[in-house]
This record gives sequence, C-alpha cells and structure tokens, in this order.
Amino acid sequence: MAAALTVLCGVLLFAALMVLRGFTLARTRGSVPCKLRVGSGAWRSGVARYADGEVHWIPLIGVRLRPRHAIARRGLVISDRRQLSDGHYAVDCGGVSLAMSADALTGFLAWLESAPPSAYLDVA
Repeated sequence: MAAALTVLCGVLLFAALMVLRGFTLARTRGSVPCKLRVGSGAWRSGVARYADGEVHWIPLIGVRLRPRHAIARRGLVISDRRQLSDGHYAVDCGGVSLAMSADALTGFLAWLESAPPSAYLDVA
C-alpha cells in the first residue's frame, strides 16, 4: 500500500511539473504556441521563441527547457503556406513545417521580413 502511494505521489508530482513547465514556456515573453513537423512526420505541439536571428522551437512535453530545433532567419525561404483544418496556418520552410494561429503567422512573417538587408549577404 505504501509503495503504491509513493508511486502515485511521484506521478502526480511529475504531472504537476509538466503543467508548470508548459505554463512557463507559454507565458515567456516572445513565445507563441506553435506546432512543428519534420518531413512528413506527425505534428508535435510546442512553443516557438524568437532569439538572435533564429526561431527556437521547444516541445511542450519534455523535461528540458532548451530548444529542440533552431531555424535561422538567414536564408530561410517559405515554400508553401496553407490553412489547416484546425484553423491554424502551416508554412513550409525547407524540410520543416510550422503551424500557428493567424496572429502568430503574421508575427512570424513580419519577423522574417524585418531582417536587415545585410543579414542575407554572405561576406567572406
């Protein structure tokens, strides 16, 4: 009985930490809810954060707070944009697709276009 109670407390503590982690990620300044798909895989929920000329994507479910994917603004080309059935908009950026709300997409496109002209020059 005591072992089952210990396991239950551990599971509840882990669940509470995951909820707190998700809340912290979602409330961080400059973060937007965003789904990510690599290739033709499944969509994974997470948070996109703009930092230092990159978009960092952090999954909602996980232990680490570090980004799982970093997409550089330099040389980023959007090959396709479409509306998904859940009301989100998806953009294809090479082998990675991002899905977000209409407002978040407007912010993403503004961030992408606001790079200084020298950001796209490869100066050796």
